[in-house]
Amino acid sequence: MKLDRFYIDGDWVAPLGTGEMPIMNPAEDEEIGTLALGTTADIDRAAQAASRAFETFAAWSKADRLALLRAIRAKTAERHEDLAKAISTEMGAPITMAREQQAEAGIGHLDGFLDALEGQEERQRLGNGDMLVREPIGPVGLITPWNWPVNQIALKVLPALATGCPAILKPSEHTPLSARIYAEILHAAGVPAGAFALIYGTGPEVGDALARHPDLAMVSFTGSTRAGISVMKSAADTVKRVTLELGGKSPNLVFADCGAALEDRVRASVAECFLNSGQSCDAPTRLIVERACYDEVVEIARDAADNTGVDDPRREGDHIGPLFDQLQWDRVQAMIGIGLEEGARLVAGGLGRPPGLNRGWYARPTVFADVTNDMAIARREIFGPVLSILPAGDEAEAIRIANDTEYGLAAYIQTGDPDRAERVACRLRAGAVHVNGAGLGWGTPFGGYKASGNGREGGMMGLEDYQEVKSLHFG
Repeated sequence: MKLDRFYIDGDWVAPLGTGEMPIMNPAEDEEIGTLALGTTADIDRAAQAASRAFETFAAWSKADRLALLRAIRAKTAERHEDLAKAISTEMGAPITMAREQQAEAGIGHLDGFLDALEGQEERQRLGNGDMLVREPIGPVGLITPWNWPVNQIALKVLPALATGCPAILKPSEHTPLSARIYAEILHAAGVPAGAFALIYGTGPEVGDALARHPDLAMVSFTGSTRAGISVMKSAADTVKRVTLELGGKSPNLVFADCGAALEDRVRASVAECFLNSGQSCDAPTRLIVERACYDEVVEIARDAADNTGVDDPRREGDHIGPLFDQLQWDRVQAMIGIGLEEGARLVAGGLGRPPGLNRGWYARPTVFADVTNDMAIARREIFGPVLSILPAGDEAEAIRIANDTEYGLAAYIQTGDPDRAERVACRLRAGAVHVNGAGLGWGTPFGGYKASGNGREGGMMGLEDYQEVKSLHFG
């Protein structure tokens, strides 16, 4: 296949540059197509179209924007299986997971934004008689990652359109297939010309051009903390709003008071860490365990890892697939090697591919025990199926270890004591705290503390990131 067109001003157009890169299938490590790469000139063209579209799109009524979102929902449902197959092919998500979680996020987040927009007061009378008005911030640039491609596209594109902001999307160049389908969905749903653009390209070229462009009022980025810092610096000269969802090293605190539920909670925790082959920013990769149940937890985690299936993403089932490319596989292998050198106790997995998988970028589900929080495997985001288990003497020590990180995207608690759950959750420095396996509902804001970013995505707060507030004062 050859993806050699960008979507700009309501039409599929040829790029202004000549750069290309291969589209790879990580399960086979083979090239399946070529992708055209954009330039600053392509961003200029899209920004001009977005600026023209803003003049009319910003004036759309809430009823019109709600109707557009409902049309997008219907078209997304029609292309649900196409999205799942594309994600499975381009980044290796097992097809069952790609269907039930990855592609489903396009509908789930949309429902959250529909509810939020319906309930938002765009004009609010203050007690002093003044009026507050919420208005679209303007044309925006959106930069999304490869690990949850449709999830992140939906979390950025939908609130932009819901608030009347024309959006220019630069998806990861490694996952262009699902982005192409999403652009087709938006076109079929009736997004007006200029209100959405899709341009493929690299971060240093196209991503940086979005962050710097003077005609864009905001840039929203999801990716590594290092790249997020670069985006903020590039955006500074134009004083645009920047929202960031960055890296994580999420703690998962396990207490002995889980009682009979301990085994289920630990097995679920291991599965959550390995979900998406460990390639999730909020994965619970640090299992901080009360010493009273430490040995038992290590054994349960070992058995859970040993029984985690790794297989072809085209197969149905609850196995995990490959890492998304060789570079990521090499990074994960290097971090496993560092864990061994640091003296952590390897209890499952290790270096190399799983038996029988000699092609593709498959990694072994790996568990280290007796990890201390000064080790690199406890501090650096590995982004692979690697779990570190750390002992803690009591609740206070567990909280201290959990918060001893530059990140603050998510945290997890396993306990049978509701009072402890509330007490510990309030002391953890993270944007989301999951207790006993509870997930994040559609429409709940998502984002992090510290080096995990700023701003929130999803629901009402996700809409507000794309809006300015104007005060009206009448004599």
